[in-house]
Amino acid sequence: MFPSEKTRRLENTHILLWLLKDVCWLLIWKVLGLIMIIPTIGVAAYLTFHSRFNLKEFSLNLAVLCWICANSVWMIGEFFFDDGTRPIALVFFLIGLSSVLYYYLRFYFFSKR
Repeated sequence: MFPSEKTRRLENTHILLWLLKDVCWLLIWKVLGLIMIIPTIGVAAYLTFHSRFNLKEFSLNLAVLCWICANSVWMIGEFFFDDGTRPIALVFFLIGLSSVLYYYLRFYFFSKR
C-alpha cells in the first residue's frame, strides 16, 4: 500500500519545515526557531495520525514525530536552559526508537514467512 500523492507531497513539505527549524537552531534565531516548532510537529502529528491503520507507516511516522519533539526540546534547552533539557529529549528519542524496533522485531523476526 503506497501513500497517496497528497500524502507524499505533505511528507516532502514536512522535510522543508524540519530543515527550516534546524537552520533557525543553527543560526540561533530563537523566535523563528520556536515558531517553526509548531508547523513541523503539527505536520508530523497529522501524518502519524493518518497512518494509524498501517503499522509500518505508523511506526515510522511515530518515530519521526518523537525525533522532532526530541529535537525541539533539545533546541529549547540550548536556547534558554543552558543545554539542560537533554534528558527530556532522550525520552522522546527512546520512544521513537522503540516504535521502530517494535515494527522491525514484529515483522522481520517474529512474522511467519
